[in-house]
Amino acid sequence: MAQKTYLIDTNVLLYDPQSIFAFDEHLLCIPIIVLEELDTFKTERSDRGRNARQVNRILDRLRERGSLREGVALENGGMLKVLFLDKNSNICLPFEEKNGDNCILQSCLELKQQGHNIKFVSKDLNARVKSDVLGIEAQDYLKDRVTNEHFYQGWKRVQVPSVQLKREFPEILQSLAEEKVLTKNEFILVESNHNSFNYRVFRYLGGKKFRSVHHPKFVWPLEARNPQQLMALDLLLDQSINLVTLFGPAGTGKTFLALLAGLHQTLVHDDYRKMLISRPVVPLGRDIGYLPGDVQEKLHSWMLPIYDNIEFIVHHAAIGQNMRLIQQEVHSNDEYEKSCKGKHGKGNKQKKRSKGHFPGGLSHVDELVRRGKLSLEAITYMRGRSIPYQFILIDEVQNLTPHELKTLISRVGEGSKIILAGDPHQIDCPYLDFSSNGLVVVSERFKGERIFGSVYLEQSERSELSELTTKLL
Repeated sequence: MAQKTYLIDTNVLLYDPQSIFAFDEHLLCIPIIVLEELDTFKTERSDRGRNARQVNRILDRLRERGSLREGVALENGGMLKVLFLDKNSNICLPFEEKNGDNCILQSCLELKQQGHNIKFVSKDLNARVKSDVLGIEAQDYLKDRVTNEHFYQGWKRVQVPSVQLKREFPEILQSLAEEKVLTKNEFILVESNHNSFNYRVFRYLGGKKFRSVHHPKFVWPLEARNPQQLMALDLLLDQSINLVTLFGPAGTGKTFLALLAGLHQTLVHDDYRKMLISRPVVPLGRDIGYLPGDVQEKLHSWMLPIYDNIEFIVHHAAIGQNMRLIQQEVHSNDEYEKSCKGKHGKGNKQKKRSKGHFPGGLSHVDELVRRGKLSLEAITYMRGRSIPYQFILIDEVQNLTPHELKTLISRVGEGSKIILAGDPHQIDCPYLDFSSNGLVVVSERFKGERIFGSVYLEQSERSELSELTTKLL
């Protein structure tokens, strides 16, 4: 194979410091302007800053092997060079401003002029477009790339004659197992040929084993509204599953289901010491540091979706509690009237209803925090920790890189369970896309593992308006 020359953009190194070793036996070039741009990020107390410092450490170790300007051999058979702009170059770029991106593109043109089979690698769409305009082949950084059409959804849909749904295990399940098209903990939605509302859900356990999935019983009047929510709850409530990924558009119930399962296992069954919730701070405007107050006051604004979902659970618990009290009062009054009939006429004795107390130890967010049953934390402060015996929910995970998620998942201690929820179609981080975000990559890497399960929730349950908005806008 003829050696190729790859020139990488700053954003690739900020995304993955190990990208230096991802180009096999080919020549990898880093323009000096890239090192200068990395220098502007290295003081940041973010993952971007940490990645910039990691790249600097890697290059510092490599320079001990020889001159980076002349080229240093890498263990994978390739070579790394740091490029300087040729001041005597006669290349004239068709751009008015000579910024960092354009200097990088000039380096590409100089290499092409020298006869190199050059490929420009960048996660910046505009930089790739400009490269193509200049006649230089450009591509995204493709490591860990997963296409939209082939990502792991965690379940399959099959249709059978309705008579098969009456059997303990429909025949098609064994056919799927023999064809080896299933992975461990993958769900099969078995629907009737003529009625999609007539269905059963099974979970594949490996070999030829399946388990029928049924609606769990909560002490609060809440349940799954569709087959995918039922699948998600089955994973969330299974003590043998330590890592769960939940995908889906807004309103499909990812956060709600995780909170429902986590609170029930923490407050009712006492399976976990407490529930820990965190979300990445990737704002549309200024980030958390610009908000007034201490850390908890700053976090309150970012955690409002968590407050909303827990208040929804509390509201339904209150409705269920009131309904039970009303039924008890009716029954008590009936008994009282029977005992008083013929003596004092109709009785009108009523019991006082208790207020503010919900079954299973459920209460409002601030009270749960005060009792030590709920913890709302910033992802920034989770690095370096070990988190045992906790139900951990990380929301909006599509805005995290695979490296950041590796750091978080490795924090999970003994007896803990971690849930990663997000929508890979709604990414706010500028250098992440559907294929490269941490949520999709983690799901692909862990699929088939005994302690992992994933579900893509496709049906919005928030409101008709929310569902239409997802489809139309």
